[in-house]
Amino acid sequence: MTEQQLPSWADPSVSPADLDAQGVSRRGLLRRAGLFGAAFALGSAATPAFASAEKRGFGGEDPRLAYLVGDHHVHSVYSHDAKYTFSQLARAGAEYGLDWMVFNEHSNFGHAYYGAELEHAEIVKARARNPRQLIFQGLEWYIPAAEHCTVFAAPGPHETDLLTQFELAYDGKLLGYTEGSAGAADTARNEAHAVRAIEWLAQQRRSGYVDDVLVIANHPLRLGIDSPHEMRAWRDAAPEIMIGMEGAPGAQGAALPGWRGSTSIRGEYENKPSAQSWPGYPPEAYVTYGGFDWATATVGGLWDSMLAEGSLYSVTTNSDNHRTVFDTWKNGDWPAGQNFDNTGRLPDPVNTDTPQPGSDFWPGEFSRTHVGVTRYGYRSVMAGLRAGRVWLDHGHLLDGLDVRLKRDCDAGRGVTLGGRLRVRKGERITLYVTVTSASRPNPQGILPELAHVDVIRGAVRGPVADRDSWRAPDTRVVQTKDVAGRKGTYTLRIPLTAGDESFYVRLRGSDGNRHGAGYLGASVDPNGPIPHEPGNGDPWADTWFYSNPVFVDVGGS
Repeated sequence: MTEQQLPSWADPSVSPADLDAQGVSRRGLLRRAGLFGAAFALGSAATPAFASAEKRGFGGEDPRLAYLVGDHHVHSVYSHDAKYTFSQLARAGAEYGLDWMVFNEHSNFGHAYYGAELEHAEIVKARARNPRQLIFQGLEWYIPAAEHCTVFAAPGPHETDLLTQFELAYDGKLLGYTEGSAGAADTARNEAHAVRAIEWLAQQRRSGYVDDVLVIANHPLRLGIDSPHEMRAWRDAAPEIMIGMEGAPGAQGAALPGWRGSTSIRGEYENKPSAQSWPGYPPEAYVTYGGFDWATATVGGLWDSMLAEGSLYSVTTNSDNHRTVFDTWKNGDWPAGQNFDNTGRLPDPVNTDTPQPGSDFWPGEFSRTHVGVTRYGYRSVMAGLRAGRVWLDHGHLLDGLDVRLKRDCDAGRGVTLGGRLRVRKGERITLYVTVTSASRPNPQGILPELAHVDVIRGAVRGPVADRDSWRAPDTRVVQTKDVAGRKGTYTLRIPLTAGDESFYVRLRGSDGNRHGAGYLGASVDPNGPIPHEPGNGDPWADTWFYSNPVFVDVGGS
């Protein structure tokens, strides 16, 4: 998209409920619905006949899946620091092929008292008139003593009440529970309150007050204030609720050359350690690597150290949309006597015909989280996220990815992302990676080409003694498959052998344009993502995909 072009859906006067009537294409959904046929694409409520439970005993088999594309981190005029109307963002998501999206507005007294209910009314109308776009209501929680999280619930009579109760009782900013520096008097209290918050959400789900609720940590290393022990404490408080973190933050347009300045970094990761930062993070942790957070991009780093405990911890990506790069809209002016605190909503934006400051892409334009589902619906998306059936890409690098791991002696489909395969010691297993290459230019006009697929393997050693550990010394890239020039749909068959201990495998790949030795050295990661020069981080020239892990539990011979 050039600076001069304005998308047809950017008019805030058009309701998101009229998306289909306005002719917005659902080609993305139809393209991804092949496993389900036309009935799936049209929103059939029937459960696919081939969906089956995992087999007991050794081996296993997961159901066939279709992947729905989404974004769990989008801000509208119901956030105090954003700009766009609900209509503009919903139409953008539809235009760029999103099947689901979460409006997670910032915590604020104006939001809790006014904005949440106003936004909910818009969401309910849009859901009723456009059921093919799954729109969740969420909250960006200021975690006591730490950063932010996306919190969102399944649609139901109490979804907004849950979020506002949670906001008023547990938000660190609203309570003044922001202190998190080591040794400070309030740090232990604040960290404990964050754990209680997640436990409270779990209780609301168990009691049936809401059908489902999930939490995902946002931009974890942007400020360095999410310590490893805090992240483990959140996960362990309710792993069915606190399911993971952003592997790559939004604000991916922050370092476009000549746009924001010579010090700009993708993701707006432009911070240095502060008194609030956990002191064990190295200075290199505060920038992004190929647009991905250091915790995810470092093979053998923080994400791997959590996976090496044998517990699933998912990664996602998203737009974190506040202000889109090259957009020409500005915030509207407040009427006399009104402000965010007494309305819960910003005035509608006004078009200036001149590019305005911004770091973000529209939802689905650059960053995409793909979730494997067995049927189309809100709870299915949440179930897929909880199960870890997730892969992510930037720049529309791939049209599709399907991953299966199975024992060579089994004839079934095996297990997929987020799953667990039980095998005997010394048993031969095969990883099947089915790639569908990009078939059309991305929103930047580039036809992406995948250059390589990396297989990353790590030993599972169980819970760590040091809850602040961020290293997984037995995790490394074990194979790299050169796929440059391959088109269409193809399957890589990667043989593996189960040794004496349990392990996991995960995947990563890129367009091959920028890479080098990973943060922990070439012996661990010879061709990993690297930081860009400040102010020179064109995201379209450096695109990657990542997958969640598959675990292998090794039993007796």
